Amino acid sequence: MKPIALQPQLADRVYDAILDAICDGQLEAGQRVTQEELAAGLNVSRQPVIQALMLLKRQGFLEEAGRRGLRVVPLDAAAISHVYEVRGALDGLAARAAAERSAERARIEGPALIDAGRTIAETGSVAERTAQDLAFHRFLYALSGNPLIEDAISTHMQHSRRIMGSVLRAQSRARDVWDEHDAILEAVIAGDGDRAEALARAHTARAAEELIAALKQGGQTDAA
Repeated sequence: MKPIALQPQLADRVYDAILDAICDGQLEAGQRVTQEELAAGLNVSRQPVIQALMLLKRQGFLEEAGRRGLRVVPLDAAAISHVYEVRGALDGLAARAAAERSAERARIEGPALIDAGRTIAETGSVAERTAQDLAFHRFLYALSGNPLIEDAISTHMQHSRRIMGSVLRAQSRARDVWDEHDAILEAVIAGDGDRAEALARAHTARAAEELIAALKQGGQTDAA
């Protein structure tokens, strides 16, 4: 994490920096975090760090670690399943609505997003792959025409961002993800709401299954 200059809304910027560190794997699952170390690393006072840590704890990214303070919440199969159940329902809704309302915009804007995703899958870092993956899903939410979908998924999306890195570490899987995105986009462009929803739900279900299987086999499940 890089030091942050003191500016208005500092607590928000500290929150974003710590959340990025959790999602990108700089702060690993189970790792203890302290106000003092974070404040020193970010070059800020303890007060905005305390505010950020309280919010991250409420959102389920941090938990009490006895007298040791707080630690990054370890991922488990139940947590992954819960996040992706919500994602599947909302992504399916978004894909259906996108097909019914925004097929033409999808045709015009979508292919460039797919092309960029395929390029990043080959040459980008895990953080870049994750960011591009999220960009595709946010594009679907925008196409849906329903702003409540992204509002409803905003916090869950940050948990997904943390989890996604596990899938996207493997280049072969990163390529497969964009094949699945392309299929969803094609259904949206075709105006086929049923197919778009089914593909979006299958996409999230497959990711959840792979992550849970990796966890059970002792694989790493926090994003890097």
